[in-house]
Amino acid sequence: MGTDDRVFKALADPSRRLLLDRLLARDGQTLSELEAHLEMTRFGVMKHLRVLEEADLVVTRRSGREKLHFLNPVPVRLIHDRWIDKYTERRVSLLAELKTRLEGGDVSSPAPAAVTQVFRVHIKATPEAVWEAITSPEWSARYGYGPMEFDLRPGGAFRGRTNERLRRMGVAEVVVDGEVLEADPPRRLVQTYRLLFDPAAAAEPPTRVTWELEPIGADVTRLTVVHQLDDAPVHAHLVAGDDVRSGGGWPFVLSDLKSVLETGSPLPSAF
Repeated sequence: MGTDDRVFKALADPSRRLLLDRLLARDGQTLSELEAHLEMTRFGVMKHLRVLEEADLVVTRRSGREKLHFLNPVPVRLIHDRWIDKYTERRVSLLAELKTRLEGGDVSSPAPAAVTQVFRVHIKATPEAVWEAITSPEWSARYGYGPMEFDLRPGGAFRGRTNERLRRMGVAEVVVDGEVLEADPPRRLVQTYRLLFDPAAAAEPPTRVTWELEPIGADVTRLTVVHQLDDAPVHAHLVAGDDVRSGGGWPFVLSDLKSVLETGSPLPSAF
């Protein structure tokens, strides 16, 4: 079964969609917490979560003795890029917003940002190739918002620069900075992360981003990005709220990275 098929199968069941809604409202929940939302046995909830994990819509992480479940929006972004092109996206979003308003919903209030976010994507490339694409400015300039520059040693500087198109739109050249905390190529990279384009976010303490690369079979890498937003509420809102809902943020960057490595071409983008 292909990736798209697994995602569509997972989303077809209303109980599984309810579980995703619960994680969208509050990420990082235990099995017991999720079980409280469904009128079924614990075993039944575990079966639904297993289907969601197989589709990469849910990623689990250990925190002490607890197993926490996180919503992973990257497969949804990939489906979006595959099935909703740039000519229909705006039309569809307007109709969805109209439906929400007519049914009494609130389209202006984003869901509360999670303290920790987990994103995952599988890429047909070796960990060495994925590592180079993440850490090399020449490679990272080909996807996302612009080149990422790393001094790959503890205490080394990190800068995220904008691409030429964003600079023409008036966006500052350096929009994110930070510090390298740990570099273990091609397996693990830990850094701090601070948004600069918004004054409120720039005034907050840096957040923490962990990149984990794991080989899966022949020439396939499982890339997991963990973004800890702990004490940065404004930063969390920008990274996890409007940016993700507008198709940007980590889901866009990771989907674009996958496209460049697998096809040689970036995804169509409004940026």
